[in-house]
Amino acid sequence: MEETRNQIAVVGQGAVSAAPDVMRLTAGVEVRRATAGEAFAAARAAAAKLTRTLIGAGVAADDLTTNELSLGPEYESYPKVSGYRGAQGVEAVVRDLSKADRIIDAAAAVGEEVRLNGVSFEVSDRTRLMEAARAAAFKDAADKARHYAALAGRRLGNVVEITEEITGGPIPMHVSATLAEDKASVNPGRQNLGINVRVVYELR
Repeated sequence: MEETRNQIAVVGQGAVSAAPDVMRLTAGVEVRRATAGEAFAAARAAAAKLTRTLIGAGVAADDLTTNELSLGPEYESYPKVSGYRGAQGVEAVVRDLSKADRIIDAAAAVGEEVRLNGVSFEVSDRTRLMEAARAAAFKDAADKARHYAALAGRRLGNVVEITEEITGGPIPMHVSATLAEDKASVNPGRQNLGINVRVVYELR
């Protein structure tokens, strides 16, 4: 709490939580072949199979994004090349969390080339959360300011300044192919969002 002759500044805190309704699955394929051409072709073919599988499991085609495409040599002992590694990654946005385990299981079953790199969860409508947290923070600030003004024998006037700071956000959760063994293994939990607001009032 800061105070001057004619103003008082307080910090209010507001926090809300909600169950995430969207999952982002980061997956991909990785192959090794004797030549660069073979590695690239095999990676592309495996990626196409993974994409078809994800769509078949319930991911919309528009919710699939390629996020990696790589090809490079591997060395037995430099500069002797032992083969070539090709990889392609994809991010899948799952908007129906009831399908999450099924989609992960389907991806893991595509083949030994598949890599499951992790999942993260988020709330699609963060605007609603922010509005609720902001309202709670402002009310907290107003309650504190009224209390301090009463203690000082003063009255609150107009709001002079408002500054906010947002805390919290998506929490990543890493998984591996072993998740396919447990049908209840993917749990989005709850996501927290907090806002601190500094409000300066006139004192009368």
